[in-house]
Amino acid sequence: MRLELIGLSSLLVLVLAVAGCTALQPPRDEAPELHVLDAAPTVRAAPARRDIVVEIGVPRARPGFETAQMAYVRAPFALDYYAKSRWADAPARMLGPLFAQALEQSGGFRAVVRAPSTVPADVLVDMELVRLQQNFAVRPSRIELTLHAQLIDVRGRRILATRILEEFEPAPSEDAKGGVIAANAALQRLLERLVDFCVVEFGAR
Repeated sequence: MRLELIGLSSLLVLVLAVAGCTALQPPRDEAPELHVLDAAPTVRAAPARRDIVVEIGVPRARPGFETAQMAYVRAPFALDYYAKSRWADAPARMLGPLFAQALEQSGGFRAVVRAPSTVPADVLVDMELVRLQQNFAVRPSRIELTLHAQLIDVRGRRILATRILEEFEPAPSEDAKGGVIAANAALQRLLERLVDFCVVEFGAR
């Protein structure tokens, strides 16, 4: 009987020791939810096909928006990020392929390529993501998306045109998922305007 009590006591001590070690371990971080920018803009056909190659430069982003973290603001000049939701990649990097596809659908150019490319280009579309944030200082919260675009004559090394495009879209819910839905709606309109900007500018030259 005494041996059984000793055995049970030893087992109890072992269980308590393991439980104590487990309690001291830091909690596991949950994997964040990943979201993508995915817009299917309605692109109008170009009135004429230009015999030029357009290169889509690698989009850049302003400080604070070059990350895959999802940004939001509650007060002016105070940028914060969601803890449990992220973009699958930095938004600027997701923007390039979407715009290249949209511009190609216009049918207005001999070819549309993405940088870096071995194909000599006539015109470069240079883009900078100025901001992509969910603003909670207004109700309902809204996505604020701003892009700075330049059309550059590659051979002449000169800027042909510059445009700042801005879109606002109310979020359907006051959380990250609502922000994602609003961001894709805003991006769809912005891509349509960006394609029109390129087609009109190139058509006027």
